[in-house]
Amino acid sequence: MSKSATIKSGIPMSKTGRQAAAKKQFSTRMKVIVGVCAGILVLGGLIIAAMPEPGATKTATVASRSTAPASSVGAPARSTGALRARETNFNFGSISMAAGKVTHRYRFRNAGAEPIVLGKMYTSCMCTSAALVKSSGRKFAPVGMPGHTPIPSLNETLQPNEEAMVEVVFDPAAHGPAGVGPIDRIVTIEHNAGQPLELAFTANVTP
Repeated sequence: MSKSATIKSGIPMSKTGRQAAAKKQFSTRMKVIVGVCAGILVLGGLIIAAMPEPGATKTATVASRSTAPASSVGAPARSTGALRARETNFNFGSISMAAGKVTHRYRFRNAGAEPIVLGKMYTSCMCTSAALVKSSGRKFAPVGMPGHTPIPSLNETLQPNEEAMVEVVFDPAAHGPAGVGPIDRIVTIEHNAGQPLELAFTANVTP
């Protein structure tokens, strides 16, 4: 009788243990899930709080600009002179590769009240070269396109109202058959009196 009673009484004890273990495991899982969700919510709140308000960056930029003196905004390092060319665009018209190179001279002067120092001069294409010619007749070595030829600094000063020339040479055959058709090139002169002076020319290249 006692053995049978022990067996019968052991069955409910085993079920109760399993139920208690299952409840404990479920409770632990729920705590982990709740903890993860709470962590995500806290992290999301921190990210949202750290984000700037719309237009904050733009407002800060405008404010920083407005605090600068009006004279310094966009002002060149030195703007007391001006290079002015008689013409800044020239059209060679129709030119032939077979006829060879063509040349044009641009005249410009210092129209300001103070001396202007000419810096670097260069062309927009390897098919074009440009040489500075001073009013004294001194001619500098021709320069070309950066990366194809060395571009030394001129370091030449133009006195107020002094004139100079740029002799531009274009080789229509430089690009071979692919160079046929309309072209446009630019010669740039950097100086210390503001924006660089750009001298442009066009042509229609034929074989």
